[in-house]
Amino acid sequence: MALLLAPLARQSTGWRERFQSEMPELDLRIWPEIGERSEIEAVACAGLPAGEFATFPNLKLVIGLLAGSERLLGDPALPRHVPIVRVGDPDGDAMMNEAALLHVLRHHRNLPAYQLAQARSEWLSLPVLRPRERRVGVMGLGPIGLAAARTLADFGFTVAGWARRPRDLAGIEVFAGADRLGPFLARSEIIVNLLPLTPETDGILCRKSFAQMPKGASVINLGRGGHVVDADLITALDEDQLSSATLDVFTVEPLPKESALWRHPKITITPHCARRIDALDLVPRICAAIRRVRSGEAQEQLVDRSAGY
Repeated sequence: MALLLAPLARQSTGWRERFQSEMPELDLRIWPEIGERSEIEAVACAGLPAGEFATFPNLKLVIGLLAGSERLLGDPALPRHVPIVRVGDPDGDAMMNEAALLHVLRHHRNLPAYQLAQARSEWLSLPVLRPRERRVGVMGLGPIGLAAARTLADFGFTVAGWARRPRDLAGIEVFAGADRLGPFLARSEIIVNLLPLTPETDGILCRKSFAQMPKGASVINLGRGGHVVDADLITALDEDQLSSATLDVFTVEPLPKESALWRHPKITITPHCARRIDALDLVPRICAAIRRVRSGEAQEQLVDRSAGY
C-alpha cells in the first residue's frame, strides 16, 4: 500500500524516519512527490489542492491530520465512498488541555483587566475568586473538548459542557441540544469554545450568544475562526457585555494586519498555537488505520459525514 502524506509546512520534518521505524514496509510518498497515482491507496493530510482527490483511482482511506474535518468534508473531489478517519488521541490533547487551563486562569485572575490598568498606570484591585466559585463553560465535548473540560474540573473550576447529545459525566454538568444553549451560556462566566466547525456551529458566537452570557463574561476561542462573528465580538466588548476575549484561531490565517482584532484593547491574540501536530504522536495511529484497511477491520474515530465531524 502506498500512502501519500501531505503534512503542514511547519511540521514537515521527522515523518519519514518515524514511518520507517513504525512501518518499514510502507511505501511512503510525501507531497508533492506523488509517483504513480494509481498506487496511492491512502492519503494523510489536512487537505489537498482542488481536484486532487479525484486523481487517485484506488483510494481507500483518507486520514485527517487536523482536529477538525471541515476542510476535507468540504472538498467535492473526495469520493463519498472513501472513509475519513481522525488520528488524534481519543483521550484528548495534552497541549490543548494546557492551553485551555492557561487561558481560563488568565481570565479567572483578571489579567486582561490588569493589563489595561497598567497601560493607564492605575493601581486596580479586583476580587479574587477561588476556582470553585468560577463557572466555566466548555462548548464541544468531543475527545479534545472533554479532556479540556476534565482538566478544568480537576483544577477546581465549576465546569459545564454543551454538546449535541446528552451525556452523564462525573463532575461536569452537560447541557445538550440547541434549546439548552441559552441556559448553558447564562451560567458560564468564562466560555471555552472547542466545537467542530459545521453549518450548525458556524457563527455560533455572535451577538445573540454574547447577550445570553453574564455581563462581564469572557470568551476563549480555541476551535475555529468561523465560530466567532468578529464584528459582534467587538461590539460586545465595546458595550462591556463581555470583559475580554482570547482568540487563537481566525477565519483568515495569518490574521491580516488591517484586522481590527489586532488593535482591540480587550482582545488577546495568539497565532493558532494552542497545539501543534507532532509526527511522533500521529504516525503510530496513522499506521494502525492503514493496518485496519489491510485486514478489513472497522476503523476507529471514523468521521460522520452527516454530522460534519
